[in-house]
Amino acid sequence: MPLLHPITLTGQHATLEPLTFEHHDALIAAVSDGSLWKLWYTSIPKPEGMQAEIARRLDLQAKGSMLAFVVRRNDTGTLCGMTTYMHIDAVNRRVEIGSTWMAASAQRTLINTECKLMLLTHAFETLSCIAVEFRTHWMNQQSRAAIARLGAKQDGVLRQHMRMADGSLRDTVVFSITDGEWPTVKRHLHYKLGM
Repeated sequence: MPLLHPITLTGQHATLEPLTFEHHDALIAAVSDGSLWKLWYTSIPKPEGMQAEIARRLDLQAKGSMLAFVVRRNDTGTLCGMTTYMHIDAVNRRVEIGSTWMAASAQRTLINTECKLMLLTHAFETLSCIAVEFRTHWMNQQSRAAIARLGAKQDGVLRQHMRMADGSLRDTVVFSITDGEWPTVKRHLHYKLGM
């Protein structure tokens, strides 16, 4: 499964570009739009931690477990977030779409929906994945609702799954879309995007 080859995915509203250190300053501007790091139940980098976050994602990419992207708005050309393929399982042809955050001005727009459509299309139709997962904190109601609106089904909850930066334990809600469900999900996302 050639997941680890950086690729640019372009849609009508957004473009997903391979993450590089050159995106640092634009990502600081994006994360500052809404002070996203203040949400206690997320792991969004503070502006002063952006360099380390880029390094973390690129290190995981070099190790074969992640493929990191920045999200560029097509209407303004500015960066408005990050997303990744992560927990790459080439043997079982599974991947998770996660570590996603969007600037406040890009939230509840067509940008995130289109980014998920591009990532899912690539995963199922180019990489021949059999399932794509999404995971989020139990307390992140906005994220849980957004994942469900994509057409993903909740698989379960991993209780006390991981320790957050503040020391609290996270219950992780796991969702997925299977290859058999993909045609219906794709049609649904096209409908949402007016395609």
